[in-house]
Amino acid sequence: MLKGLIGKKIGMTQIFDEKGVAYPVTIIEAGPCYVTQVRSQEGDGYMAVQVGYGEVHPKKLASGELGHLKANDLPPMRFLREFRSKEEANVGDKLTVDVFAIGEHVDVVGTSKGKGFAGSVKRHHFKGGKKTHGQSDRHRAPGSRGAGTTPGRVYKNARGAGHMGNERVTVQALKVVLVDPERNLLGVHGAVPGGKGGLVVIKEARKQ
Repeated sequence: MLKGLIGKKIGMTQIFDEKGVAYPVTIIEAGPCYVTQVRSQEGDGYMAVQVGYGEVHPKKLASGELGHLKANDLPPMRFLREFRSKEEANVGDKLTVDVFAIGEHVDVVGTSKGKGFAGSVKRHHFKGGKKTHGQSDRHRAPGSRGAGTTPGRVYKNARGAGHMGNERVTVQALKVVLVDPERNLLGVHGAVPGGKGGLVVIKEARKQ
């Protein structure tokens, strides 16, 4: 069975093991998801399974998305994601959190919190200037960014101030510590990117 789900981050809590040790846990409301399309090597050039999540009113979807789902008698779903997989799947299959088991490891993909425009100290952890010897306004300045005559410019991709956050982030090999099919809840040991209510994708870990 395909080991991949779409869900939303609920928040963080902690659980205790039999020895009384507390572990930080992120709770994710994952699924139920539905297989909306199966791609094959012969027809598409690669093997993948498209999964849908989040039922919404039909008016909230574009006509192309709505037609794509109606063609397979599926409910309108807000989010569609593909999982590269060679596992056999059929359009309409329902996926719930019980595709994962306690003790397994997963990769969680999400969008990090947006921080807006940030300086180099906050964004890249620059040291800043000295706080003495007459430098009254250099505490959080980046300093020199390159030589003068040669090359006479700032190289591309040089670290500096700019937009921070709101990027795709993958956290690898998080251990599954909670599976609750009745409430569609999945608990993983550690933090996942994004804020509460943020969309996340959970898939089988590439690295154990």
